[in-house]
Amino acid sequence: MKLDLNNIKIAQENIASVARKTPLFYSTTFSRESGYNVYLKCENKQKTGAFKIRGAYNKIVNLSEEEKARGVIASSAGNHAQGVAYAATALGIKSTIVMPQTAPQAKVQATKAYGAKVIQYGEVYDECYAKALEVQKEIGATFIHPFNDEDVIAGQGTIGVEILEELEDVDAIVVPIGGGGLISGIALAAKSIKPEIKIIGVQPSIIASSKASLEEGKIVTLPGVKSLADGISVKTPGDITFEYIRKYVDDIVTVSEDEIAYGIFCLMERSKLVSEGAGAVAISAVLNNKVNVKGKNIVCLVSGGNIDIAVLSKIIDRQLIILKRRIRFVVEIQDKVGELGQLVNSVVSMGANVVKVRQDTNWNDKGLDYANVLFEIEVQTREHAQNVIDSLGKKGYNLEIVG
Repeated sequence: MKLDLNNIKIAQENIASVARKTPLFYSTTFSRESGYNVYLKCENKQKTGAFKIRGAYNKIVNLSEEEKARGVIASSAGNHAQGVAYAATALGIKSTIVMPQTAPQAKVQATKAYGAKVIQYGEVYDECYAKALEVQKEIGATFIHPFNDEDVIAGQGTIGVEILEELEDVDAIVVPIGGGGLISGIALAAKSIKPEIKIIGVQPSIIASSKASLEEGKIVTLPGVKSLADGISVKTPGDITFEYIRKYVDDIVTVSEDEIAYGIFCLMERSKLVSEGAGAVAISAVLNNKVNVKGKNIVCLVSGGNIDIAVLSKIIDRQLIILKRRIRFVVEIQDKVGELGQLVNSVVSMGANVVKVRQDTNWNDKGLDYANVLFEIEVQTREHAQNVIDSLGKKGYNLEIVG
């Protein structure tokens, strides 16, 4: 390991004209729910929508003129792709990016818009990484690794410096971890400034390769699985990053796919922040009591906000149903004029929003004089939903919850 705080301070100077100093703010809501004083470091507000531009730019600006002339190539699930494309174009360098076929189209299109040639291959990062090495041999470009590179690590470490500059009495930083570049840089920077600070990594439980490696004391490769946190779905941590992780990271915890989705939902609803899956794992871990540290001041890193809008829509719909804030039920009514209108008015009068209503005639077991009506409604809380159901029952309606 050759990096120290001075390397990160130099990286900070290198990227000063390009990368934003992103917001760090206190969350009253998350603090109340978790019992900690929770601060959010919002790298989803960074240029290209994620922290990756820091490491990518620092790496590319440090290339020799001969390396720059050959152009650069990278493999990425999306955010490193955009960081490399942006940095290369800004410095007048050609870039080629290999991305998984499963990468969100928002990330693919953004990478192309920043000036890169995009090749899509494989299901997870490790597969497109192997493809990128093949392409590199063909075109002779300089490879920009997304995490296993000390210039990249130093660039990501500038986040740790920013946090400590703004919040000196922070007790712990909770960081998403995939291949380990981000947490290596932040941990090195933070512990160099404040040795007693705790650094906690968070990974998806279905592909927790860095956690397994830390526990085994050696690099472990897991089967490739695509998590909702696609940006940190990495089968094998880097050999360079693993040394920093072993020295500076205190613990790595995991979160489930449902917990990640809940984190995305909470960041949007309560903090008005759009986060991708990887960006939500830190707050997911805190909200689900996965983090246990002494002290009160915790910074959760929201590492990126590049999420496909269609995926975001699915998450919102699903969470509303899980939280019982969107419910479906079937009501039996008499099939006569005005009956359906009266039922709809009853539902609306209780403060529910009717999303969908469909009357099925001729299918009630009692015969042609009765009909079944399917309702889908949105309510404020689980208790509100139960009040609606109870009130309809008191009014004599026969109903059944479905879905």
